[in-house]
Amino acid sequence: MKFTQSIKKNFQFRFVYNKGKSLANRLLVMYVVKNKKYTDTNRLGISVSKKVGKSVVRSRVTRLIKESYRLSEEDIKQGYDIVVIARVSANGADYKEINKALLSLLKKHDLLLKKS
Repeated sequence: MKFTQSIKKNFQFRFVYNKGKSLANRLLVMYVVKNKKYTDTNRLGISVSKKVGKSVVRSRVTRLIKESYRLSEEDIKQGYDIVVIARVSANGADYKEINKALLSLLKKHDLLLKKS
């Protein structure tokens, strides 16, 4: 991901949870907050709890979310902290469903660039 850094620390996740706006659909929950420090890049955090499944399932869901974000990265506005949380129903989802869910949440948050 060229335009995106990772959110890894607990205090960074907590900041986005407390200050960010959240929207959800059947598979994912997304928190977004404007970042004042990194205006030229986004920061992405992905959270998949143990309720979703064992480690293999959690890793697969994480990879699907990350790949979906990576492929649509050039169409996303810059300067935001984004945390994506997988719901339990995401454990049986395939790539198309995850991609559709992620893009719909990005659109709801008005983070997609207008294509001309």
